[in-house]
Amino acid sequence: MHGMLDRLGRSCRFLWAAWSGLAALCLLAALWQIGHEAYGDFILPAPLATLEAALAILSRPETWDITLLTSLRALKGFAAAGAAGGLVGLVAGYSPATLRLARPLVTVLLGVPPIAWIVLAMIWFGSTDGTVAVTILVAASPVVFVGVAEGVMSRDRGLDAMARAFGANAWKRLTTLSLRHVAAHLFPALVLALGVAFKVAVMAELLANVGGIGGELARSRANLDVAGALAWVLIAVAALIAVEYGVLHPIRAEVERWRVAAQPWGVKR
Repeated sequence: MHGMLDRLGRSCRFLWAAWSGLAALCLLAALWQIGHEAYGDFILPAPLATLEAALAILSRPETWDITLLTSLRALKGFAAAGAAGGLVGLVAGYSPATLRLARPLVTVLLGVPPIAWIVLAMIWFGSTDGTVAVTILVAASPVVFVGVAEGVMSRDRGLDAMARAFGANAWKRLTTLSLRHVAAHLFPALVLALGVAFKVAVMAELLANVGGIGGELARSRANLDVAGALAWVLIAVAALIAVEYGVLHPIRAEVERWRVAAQPWGVKR
């Protein structure tokens, strides 16, 4: 019962803090409206017109299948990037020699534009889901790697020595000390990697012609339907927000429950 009430309290605090995000979205809509009034409908349709187009698109049953297809592709690539980047980053954080070897490779991976990886993946895998997954893996895993490696390197070694003095083995020290510290660096990297995954998934779908939201954007471009293109962008962003705030942030809240004691009610530091 106490655990349920504790989770309910955290959920209420999370919802209460959402007003700042809504204020930011309203500011974005205001800037969007200013741009519409300056450049007209053809260049930048009004926010309300784009929202109406998005609602019209969502009223079609196939839209949900298209959005689900893109979301699943992005999540598969994100899961692979999170697992690969997190594991290699954990090893590199404990091994300075491995980290020195990995840093130039990470720089190379981050320096190559995602569109170049899409072209190469299309040559290797053709117009398949493998193109999307590989591109997301290459584009997002370095972000997770850097976050995890920096988290391991910045851990308090004094706490580790104290735990060793009290008889904690290597696995116990990893799970109770190191991973809790790494989580503070991991989750911001995962949020960034999730955004990269959705962006790269849509881009790969558009170039590889494998359907999904990217395919619909290509159709809107061919028809010069600016409002329709922006509507599909809104749908993609809405899917990203749903995954981030519906899955990733609740998991982070469970993992970082110890932070709640240092925060006043309803305030996110």
